[in-house]
Amino acid sequence: MSVLRRGAASPQGSAATVVHAAASPYGSRRLTVETDGEVTAAYLKDARDSVIGAVWVANHREAPPDLDRSRLDAGRAPLLPESHVRHPAGRPALAPETLEVVWFEEGDGVALLEEGGLLAVIPGWSDMGRGIPGYARDATLQSPFAFPLDEEIEDFGPRVDQAREHWKRCRADGSWAEFQQSILGHLLQRLGPSGHYWHDVGRQLANGRPSMAPTVGVSERPARGDRKFTVLSTVGMSRQRMPTVELYEDDVAPYGRIELAVASTLPSQRSGSIFPWLAQYPWRSVTWFAPGDVVKWYHEARTFPLGNGESSWEGVLLLDDPNRLAGPEAPGMTGLTLSGDAVRWLWLVPITGEEHRFAKSEGSDALIRRLAQQGRSWVVS
Repeated sequence: MSVLRRGAASPQGSAATVVHAAASPYGSRRLTVETDGEVTAAYLKDARDSVIGAVWVANHREAPPDLDRSRLDAGRAPLLPESHVRHPAGRPALAPETLEVVWFEEGDGVALLEEGGLLAVIPGWSDMGRGIPGYARDATLQSPFAFPLDEEIEDFGPRVDQAREHWKRCRADGSWAEFQQSILGHLLQRLGPSGHYWHDVGRQLANGRPSMAPTVGVSERPARGDRKFTVLSTVGMSRQRMPTVELYEDDVAPYGRIELAVASTLPSQRSGSIFPWLAQYPWRSVTWFAPGDVVKWYHEARTFPLGNGESSWEGVLLLDDPNRLAGPEAPGMTGLTLSGDAVRWLWLVPITGEEHRFAKSEGSDALIRRLAQQGRSWVVS
């Protein structure tokens, strides 16, 4: 859809200029605020510079009685008509030094503030391809270019405050250590004493590029008398909610925060090498891991971390209840909450390429039933 895209020069010949720009902490989204002197608009872009979401922010000249389609035809953000704007005579240009960007905790949405007050919000569900724009303070009626921010301020206001607090906590001295200890204490209660600990596994991406937040480690819980397998668990994924959950679930709290685990009789170094691929996947790819999801390995099957170089594993199934498959009784992992959200552990079970395709075609429940009938264990050996 062509609305609110970056376009040609204005009638006065001046090209659109960037008033403010900011990248998300995860590096997967970027906000640019642009003006051509007549209209200011904000654009949420992905890592390929494609516009994901956008919103008209303000007119800077007298509003026309009707929508000016000539600007749309030229590929520029429109002057909204006088019936749709708070300032029919136009408002002054935005001063860059008065602007602030607050990214939502998930990294898929963003708020733009002017002198501390909300000016515009582009949430994760904004989709210009479907005609769903962001929200603007100066918009008074809905249009394909902006929804009135006033109608959602009771939701967005607290959410922006919570996001600001989240990033403040993340930057605070000792914050990571406090979070880490809460996770490690829970793992101690559920899985027993720890073994080795790997730091910052999420920063070692499969393509070799350095990553940004979140920080994720891996804790080893070795086999013991009553357990013949080792459990490896991530430590850090649950510190922030995953992106896009609210597009699919009315209540984000039970699904937004996860850690991943794998139970294995393989050497821990080998089993643990599955996590650099997955630890930052949701925030890097702007998606979420739900119970029953299947995730395809990005490279050749022989390089799959839970294989032996000859196996046909090509991905993983994520299980919140591993007891649906064969194997010993799975340890209970419930009971940990962060910021009022339950933390859910998802267990990794390797699957073949054919099984991945089957799940995509027939659904993950059908795959789980088939694996259970085959006697497939949730413990990797």
